[in-house]
Amino acid sequence: MSADQSPQPFWQTKSLDQMTNDEWESLCDGCGKCCLLKVEYEDTGEIQSTSVACKLLDLESCQCSNYPRRRAYVPDCIDLKTVPNLLALAWLPQTCAYRLIANGEDLADWHPLVSGSPDTVHEAGISVRFKVISEDDLTDIDEELPGYVVDWRL
Repeated sequence: MSADQSPQPFWQTKSLDQMTNDEWESLCDGCGKCCLLKVEYEDTGEIQSTSVACKLLDLESCQCSNYPRRRAYVPDCIDLKTVPNLLALAWLPQTCAYRLIANGEDLADWHPLVSGSPDTVHEAGISVRFKVISEDDLTDIDEELPGYVVDWRL
């Protein structure tokens, strides 16, 4: 390697299963989309995202307010690291770094690992910042949730 070349970043040289825990965690871009509640239609099995966030999502930072203990408060929170085939999760955003890496694609320019700033995901309009409400704001979640279905494709 010449002096003017730097090594490739880990996400370009490693598969998801080769990454350290710190590398894996750093892939999260902080968009908050995976923390949105979903509606599953029993008759078709279709899953759609809503504009209602998990009660643990900080709506400004788009980070989990209790990430280390999230499963104690939200037992059905999915640990993506334990999912054998991330690409099978149709609800995972197309912009998600885990999906991109699993597909052999690179990270977007706005991703914090590329830009060097955690704010670029928000500046690019990719995150759910200021676009969602908390599940705590609903009075009857089962009744109200279908009214919040949205298409988050960007």
